[in-house]
Amino acid sequence: MATDLQYLSGFGNEFATEDSRCPGALPDGQNNPQKCAYGLYAEQLSGSAFTAMRHENQRTWFYRIRPSVLHKPFNKIERGLVTHDWDAVEPNPNQMRWKPFDFPKDKQDFLEGLATICGAGDPKARNGIAIYIYTCNKTMENKCLYSSDGDFLIVPQEGTLYITTEMGRMNVQPNEICVIQRGIRFSVDVKGNSRGYTLEVFSDHFQLPSLGPIGANGLANPRDFLTPVAWFEDREVKEYTIVNKYHGQLFSASQSHSPFDVVAWHGNYAPYKYDLSKFMVINCVAFDHADPSIFTVLTCPSLKPGVAIADFVIFPPRWSVQEHTFRPPYYHRNCMSEFMGLICGNYEAKEEGFLPGGATLHSIMTPHGPDYECFEKASNGELRPQKIAEGTMTFMFESSLSMAITEWGNNTKVDGNYYECWQPLKKHFFLPKDVSTDSPKKRKK
Repeated sequence: MATDLQYLSGFGNEFATEDSRCPGALPDGQNNPQKCAYGLYAEQLSGSAFTAMRHENQRTWFYRIRPSVLHKPFNKIERGLVTHDWDAVEPNPNQMRWKPFDFPKDKQDFLEGLATICGAGDPKARNGIAIYIYTCNKTMENKCLYSSDGDFLIVPQEGTLYITTEMGRMNVQPNEICVIQRGIRFSVDVKGNSRGYTLEVFSDHFQLPSLGPIGANGLANPRDFLTPVAWFEDREVKEYTIVNKYHGQLFSASQSHSPFDVVAWHGNYAPYKYDLSKFMVINCVAFDHADPSIFTVLTCPSLKPGVAIADFVIFPPRWSVQEHTFRPPYYHRNCMSEFMGLICGNYEAKEEGFLPGGATLHSIMTPHGPDYECFEKASNGELRPQKIAEGTMTFMFESSLSMAITEWGNNTKVDGNYYECWQPLKKHFFLPKDVSTDSPKKRKK
């Protein structure tokens, strides 16, 4: 488990990197020479169609010890709790809340501890998302995973993930995230209990949201995204297992060497990590409450402008200064689905019940908002400038798709009393004394 790693800075950059043990491994002036330096193989990984517009085209060239085609045939394996069967459970429009998900009692690695909680769409049609919970306490030994279905956005909640990819190594700890795109092989090492959340998008890749009137700077700045430098291992083993997630199913193939044998690479299709504490918050400084879209870190757009297949939104520590305004999130019915998780601390709108390692789902047009205690406190408190959400990090996977809950999600750690947090809400309505409360139909002419 490497702890002192180097990274390349920037979002969507054209990177060029080679392991320092093999200077000159990158070819000069071309992608596919007749013979590569050090006897390497050239291999391209395409994240977009060849004919995609230049500003949307994503691809990377590898220079590796063995080509990735060198494996035995794939065979279907037991997929455990990874599923895209959205019809296994009857639709449920109620507000859903999950208590913190348990750590495994027995040894299990990242893949074995990956469970689908909800989602929508179809990876075969390249449209949709899936949301997973992972709990693990064991390293992926001589095993790696890649998804042919979509990009993974991983949000650790407890325990650092030591991730090896074909492009290099990353350490991702709580309050950081990482994105590993479609087709990129990766393996996860852990020390002790680890837990977190994963969003997979089938439709496209994540990008930074447009800033519009905000201007050139703010929110997640491109320079703060970090991509690993090239690193390789030339390691032969009796059996190395390659697991491929394809059409929502899992398949495995074996080979006799580590897949992390890329000595050098160049391109713009590569995994990255981001420290959420570096998010530059934009907020209201006069009155009213801005929509949560101002806290968007990454977005995966749909074909309809302004509508996302998935947004990754955070609610970080920030100053609240609005005058004559109800400052917490307002009551809301939304044409989007909102899945929320808590990394640490207490969420301002629900300080009880919503706990780190748990989650909530508010489906399309299902009402939600502050609980009773939050409403009363915020409605009557002194409106002075204050730092809110200190020591807290809450996030949201928001989607234009109507998500369905899996059988596992419907039967695991569900808080059946979630609705009770709103039941004490009181009627505060009043009329002037000289105004009748009778129905207009009952009033005498």
